[in-house]
Amino acid sequence: MDYLSKKEIILLLEQYDARPLKKMGQNFLIDKNIIDKIISLVEPDDIVVEVGPGLGSITLGLEKKVKELICIEKDKKMVEILEKKIFPNNSKIKIIKGDILKEEIKIKKKYKVVANVPFYITSPIIRRFLEEKNPPEEMILLIQKEVAKRICSKPPEMNILALSVQFYADPKIIFPISRNSFWPLPNVDSAIINIKKTDRKYDVDPILFFKVLRSGFSRPRAQLLNNISNGLKLSREETKKLLLESNVNPIRRAETLSLEEWIIISKHYA
Repeated sequence: MDYLSKKEIILLLEQYDARPLKKMGQNFLIDKNIIDKIISLVEPDDIVVEVGPGLGSITLGLEKKVKELICIEKDKKMVEILEKKIFPNNSKIKIIKGDILKEEIKIKKKYKVVANVPFYITSPIIRRFLEEKNPPEEMILLIQKEVAKRICSKPPEMNILALSVQFYADPKIIFPISRNSFWPLPNVDSAIINIKKTDRKYDVDPILFFKVLRSGFSRPRAQLLNNISNGLKLSREETKKLLLESNVNPIRRAETLSLEEWIIISKHYA
């Protein structure tokens, strides 16, 4: 077996008295062309962590191509099907029942992440991996198209999610995916995004940086002078001085600033 059709997915679910759980964002990928494109993004010597493999739509291709595969799945029914039906007695693949936001990643070597990510945990999953002591070299994520666009935003349309990702890595949309490539049919289109770890080092405390960032975006359409003054509990004069020393006009809005400008403000605030 190297591909699961819609018919096979439905039969598998019926056999194990399971169903797609909307609360977990379970939409199974049924487009073989898209699956093949995703598999082409990994290499034979890769160690891959797949988050939320579901019934193994992408997993089947990964298992045949990569060196080592670790799957983390929260749904116990999906784990049962993967272990008993899809990958019985397979020593190449390790299936872990667990919540990726709580599960400890015990990998000391270089690795990549592949995931079909539900909307409601997109940001937590990305940040969870980027803040790891040993972060992945790359993350190949299937996410909502609009979220992918937000992550790759540039000034003057920046947002906290984009800056949070770009602080650690370089994101790039690889290709779009129609909602018709899934079953059940979701309400939105998706995209594959690649988030590649960067070697850039910023001389700023991440905790302080994100504190400044959150204050700046507390009211996205308000001026920085007001937001940062309120958020950092500074007087308007102190805030104006901070921004001018950072070469940032106090009347600008948060979405117009680049990552580098936020870093400069954070350094001056420190």
